Amino acid sequence: MPILTLYDAVGAALTEEMRRDRTVMAFGEGIATKRHELVSEFGALRVRNTPLAEGIIAGTAVGAAATGLRPVIDLLFAPFLCYAMDELVNSAGKLRYMSGGQWSFPLVTLAMTGAGWGVGAQHNHNVEAWFVHSPGLKVVMPSTPADAKGLLKAAIRDDNPVLFFLDIGLLHEPGEVPDTEATIPLGTAAVRREGHDVTLVSYGKTVHNCLRAADELAAAGVSAEVVDLRSLKPLDMPTVLASVAKTGRLVVVHEANRLCGVGAEIAAVVAEEAFASLKAPIARLGGPDAPVAASYPLEQAFVPQAAAIAAAAERLCRRQYA
Repeated sequence: MPILTLYDAVGAALTEEMRRDRTVMAFGEGIATKRHELVSEFGALRVRNTPLAEGIIAGTAVGAAATGLRPVIDLLFAPFLCYAMDELVNSAGKLRYMSGGQWSFPLVTLAMTGAGWGVGAQHNHNVEAWFVHSPGLKVVMPSTPADAKGLLKAAIRDDNPVLFFLDIGLLHEPGEVPDTEATIPLGTAAVRREGHDVTLVSYGKTVHNCLRAADELAAAGVSAEVVDLRSLKPLDMPTVLASVAKTGRLVVVHEANRLCGVGAEIAAVVAEEAFASLKAPIARLGGPDAPVAASYPLEQAFVPQAAAIAAAAERLCRRQYA
């Protein structure tokens, strides 16, 4: 299999889907400049730069989707989604339901998120939970180039609007990517490492921190299972519940603010549906309730690192319910 970065895997998915379906188009902030190979192959009518006006970009995409096109829009950094909330949440997310299914809104919104570039609080803010909480939207955040390609292809083919978050810290990390037709259904988690003592659940870059933590735990005699959610909505709770039933312990990890984050939902569902399997309380690790610093070391301190994840797992393995 070829080796691609996550950024290039996104480009490969766009190329394949635009070749397959003439209704797929891509526009947004600098996309024609960044992905000039798409312009060369598909022309300026299907790949175009836009003004820096996120609400207009998203509104145009909603209208294009309603008329039978499949737009992919690039809004650059996740905090810029604030300017497109009405179009994405109040229109794209609701109008299919309000029309009784007469219209569909197959649009994908790309946005970079997370620590890694030291771009400051107004460019680095993990907002994925906002959209998980918004009816009618789907939310994806891959951790590998292969998943970025397979999930994006599935997202483009979906008849619902999809928020597709690209973790900045992973954009230029290489990995094997199938060069064959390989989509990954939205709503399917992946078990990245098998284990029997504790389950580590995460998504995005913190999946890799969980894998490093699992190595540290293995050296201490603790077997950790690592589950990569990949899709935050729909959420693959059966995979998480099956893992917790096996290990009896759960640590949920994400870079986003711990307060009311995706981890809180996972912890609640596990407590409701798998409480009898738990040997210790559920642990949640997340970012602080604070804006992100532009300083790279402070930005990295914002993210749950492998040592903290391993320590949390070890504490659970020492505790158990009476």
